[in-house]
Amino acid sequence: MLQPKKPKYRKQFKGRMHGFSKGGNLLNFGSFGLKALSPARITSRQIEAARRTISRHLKRSGRVWIRIFPDVPVTKKPAEVRQGKGKGAVEFWAAKVKPGKIMFEIDGVARDLAKEALTLASEKLPNNSKFVARLGR
Repeated sequence: MLQPKKPKYRKQFKGRMHGFSKGGNLLNFGSFGLKALSPARITSRQIEAARRTISRHLKRSGRVWIRIFPDVPVTKKPAEVRQGKGKGAVEFWAAKVKPGKIMFEIDGVARDLAKEALTLASEKLPNNSKFVARLGR
């Protein structure tokens, strides 16, 4: 699973996701992509599940790019622990995805196969997304 090698800070504030994606909203590598339509915090497990789904459906043909990286530490306190005594330990890593962000890209396969693979992958993700293709494909 994806996670940073050496983060500058161990813990982070939760923050809020306002507005649309500032960058990464165009296809840069592949011919087909999966674009986020709603904001979400996508965990490294969800990214890995979607990646496995895509590569299995494509039968390892073509090329897959993951355009999001889980760099936000999410903390959680253990069950039945009283309040106070500081912030909880890091439970998992997540990627903050805003609407408009391209999450996955595919190239080297037919359009219908790419669409099926990305639709299956979108089922593994917590946000709404749509299939996008480069013009002329």
